[in-house]
Amino acid sequence: MSPLPPRLTKILLSFFIALSLAVPASPSAYNGHPKLVVVIVIDQFRGDYLDRYRDQFGDAGFRFLLDHGAYFPNCNYNYANTRTAPGHSTLFTGAYSNGHGIVANEWWDQKKKRMVTSVEDDDWGLLGVSEAKAGASPRNLLADTLGDELKLATEDKSRVFAISLKDRAAVLPGGFSADGAYWIEPKSGAWITSTYYRSKLPPWVENFNSTRPQKYWDRDWTDAQGVKLRSTAHRKTEKGAEAGFYEVIGSTGFANQYEFEFARELIVYENVGRGPDTDLLSISLSANDILGHQVGPDSPEMHQMALDLDRDLADFINFLGHQIGLADVWIALSADHGVSASPEVAKKLRLPAANLDLTRIESQINSAVAAKFSPGHAGSFVKLDYPIAWLDQDAFAAVHVREREAENAVGEAMVSATTEQAGLRDFYTKSQLAAGEVPNTALGRKYLNSYSPEAGWYVMGVPDIYSVGGNGKGTDHLSPYNYDTHVPLALYGIPFAPGTYRTAAEPVDLAPTLASLLGINAPTHSVGRVLSEAVATHHEASPNAQPEKPRP
Repeated sequence: MSPLPPRLTKILLSFFIALSLAVPASPSAYNGHPKLVVVIVIDQFRGDYLDRYRDQFGDAGFRFLLDHGAYFPNCNYNYANTRTAPGHSTLFTGAYSNGHGIVANEWWDQKKKRMVTSVEDDDWGLLGVSEAKAGASPRNLLADTLGDELKLATEDKSRVFAISLKDRAAVLPGGFSADGAYWIEPKSGAWITSTYYRSKLPPWVENFNSTRPQKYWDRDWTDAQGVKLRSTAHRKTEKGAEAGFYEVIGSTGFANQYEFEFARELIVYENVGRGPDTDLLSISLSANDILGHQVGPDSPEMHQMALDLDRDLADFINFLGHQIGLADVWIALSADHGVSASPEVAKKLRLPAANLDLTRIESQINSAVAAKFSPGHAGSFVKLDYPIAWLDQDAFAAVHVREREAENAVGEAMVSATTEQAGLRDFYTKSQLAAGEVPNTALGRKYLNSYSPEAGWYVMGVPDIYSVGGNGKGTDHLSPYNYDTHVPLALYGIPFAPGTYRTAAEPVDLAPTLASLLGINAPTHSVGRVLSEAVATHHEASPNAQPEKPRP
């Protein structure tokens, strides 16, 4: 879809905003207003990006949400396991891992003797792939989502959809009752789903897959001056295999265009936002994360991706205005986590930083544990997903070691193995977290919120600042520090009073805020607050209304 001229886009947006003023106050899901709630989650979009590039954005993309919506620049996750699966779960359940149960992107499965993903489910299959593979479902969630509560409130009349390049970023936001969740097959870029949702791909998805992925190959991704940043020409991986769509196109600005193109098709062909009830659409944009891991947050490529995404977002908002009318649309924008500066950049500023050799550290941990429990006999006790260690319970059972002792031994080995490499400064075991044995400090509470009763035995290491597990390349997240926890939060729609609100906010506040304004129950385990300071309550405020006290 070709972008409209900036002047025309601005005129149209002004028209849609004017229309919104004529809509009656007090919308709710029970009277079918708004017609559509769109939650846009940008994977690895750190909270400072919007202010860093604000002067370079146009009027109709990010700045449309910042200027005409409620913007919370001081929004932080209050937990330590800042990964994609926990982040998306938190945004849509209003809970942290100790409520929704998703502790990581993947974890050790004791029965399968391998790492499994947070959404992997053998009870279902995949649609849109030629070979038989395990499907996906939200079965590991311990809490329901905003979409689930919307479906309950409207007796299943509302439609809920979620899309992303990643399965976990589509499945978990959709919740248990989603009408559809779509992600891509990494090699071809074709959109696929699980038989959990339906028995076959809709014709419109098959038609999309037959033509659209191909047009993103063999193109140059350039900056504003026309300088080539990357190419999507076919190439080989380091191991000699053919590089796929996810790897080649996913690390360019074209990937966001591709997702928005699919979102527009979904809205049109599924009549999303056109029925008598409120619908919900989650769009998780993955390209920022794919590229960010490779080049870090301060690279020219990440700068250009933010500018390209601004234009893509403007086009999509303009589409929503034409297709549904912005008077009947609410838009929320946030991210699942931030990211560390690349260790190379941090070191140049004399900050302590390290890009750790995880293979070596895992070997050191296993050697230390073996020396303690089975001297003279090598063993594989731990799988390291820095800074979390997953324990093989059978390996410890063979040497007659129980969970608490095993986890303590692994934690001590983790700190010892990485001391010389500035890797980990402390650890928390699953047993400690389950018993609430953490210091009553801000850091202790972050790890308590990261606890999940699922996923077997594990130990969470506390990394040093700017220490990442990239095996010498790129950068990462999964720390409790502000660069990983800080994300944007912006809300646009009739109920929201435009402005910048510097009160503390958390991603857990999104679901209960939207639920309250929709007039429905908050998700089952929601612990967030309603962001009432940003709600235009002048239509319904009573003379005795008192301002809400800030969260302690």
